[in-house]
Amino acid sequence: MKNIRVWLLILAVIAIAAPLAAQDTNAPQPGTGHITGTVTDVNGDTLSGATVVLQGHGLKDPRKVLSDDNGFFEFKQLAPGTYRVTITAQEFADWTSPDLVLNPGQYLILTDSKLHIAEATTTVRVVYTPEEVATEQVKIEETQRVFGVLPNFYVVYDPNPAPLTTRLKFHLALKTSSDVFTVLGVGALAGINQAGDTPNYVQGAKGYGERFGAAAADGFSDIMIGGAILPSLLRQDPRYYYQGTGTNKSRALHALSSPLVCRGDNGRLQPNYSSIGGDLGSSALSNLYYPASNRGAGLVFQNFFLSTGERMLSSLVQEFVLNRVTPRQKAKN
Repeated sequence: MKNIRVWLLILAVIAIAAPLAAQDTNAPQPGTGHITGTVTDVNGDTLSGATVVLQGHGLKDPRKVLSDDNGFFEFKQLAPGTYRVTITAQEFADWTSPDLVLNPGQYLILTDSKLHIAEATTTVRVVYTPEEVATEQVKIEETQRVFGVLPNFYVVYDPNPAPLTTRLKFHLALKTSSDVFTVLGVGALAGINQAGDTPNYVQGAKGYGERFGAAAADGFSDIMIGGAILPSLLRQDPRYYYQGTGTNKSRALHALSSPLVCRGDNGRLQPNYSSIGGDLGSSALSNLYYPASNRGAGLVFQNFFLSTGERMLSSLVQEFVLNRVTPRQKAKN
């Protein structure tokens, strides 16, 4: 009986001590702290399943928990020190707390862990077609006037412009031909021809009118054939490309060669068939309206060489003089 009582006493002690031992295991260690909080959105609604990560100098590895159905999370038995909490959730921007200083035995509650909906970043890339770029460049070229007055539309200051379409080539030719100062220039040339009695029209108002018409026809046919028709057919650029850099010799050679060498729509250098053909075609057409005494092959080649020489001289003036007195706009970004 005595032994039975002893064993019963031992069993009773074990039954009482076991729960106490388990309770002591889960109890907070002296001096440790506690960080807890509730994950919500800016409207105050709780968010479950959010990932909450705790980092701190006292931790070997970050601790990670998920917020429960009520958005609640907690980190237990934390040594005193500085910590930081980061919360991530799908469709929400990440939230990171400031540095949290946890004192011994402190129960720290986060109250501002509110997540904002992530902002979608949209990148819009504007791509212009070559025709749109060329149209914008021609608009700028149409503002180029010597001393702000005389048209200077056929010079390109951009070293790599977009190629002109057929529509733009005809547009530029008609714009130049119909400009009021072009018409005034034709009138002045007719007056000079009147004074020099060439071509062999009569003198007086009738002769001036005929010379005015001949000069206008010469200029219009030259610019339309050499500046629009042939460049469209041959895919060449009728404009003068301003060099502006290099030695004076290289710039002069560039200007003098421009009536004979041009850029194709592909950007490559090639014989300037458009300019040569324009001068020859215009000279040939003058046989239709010049006086009989001025017609013939001699007239064609005389006008051709005069036109080519004028182009060389005007290109030299473009390269070394007119760029300084031609205000021009810059392309918009």
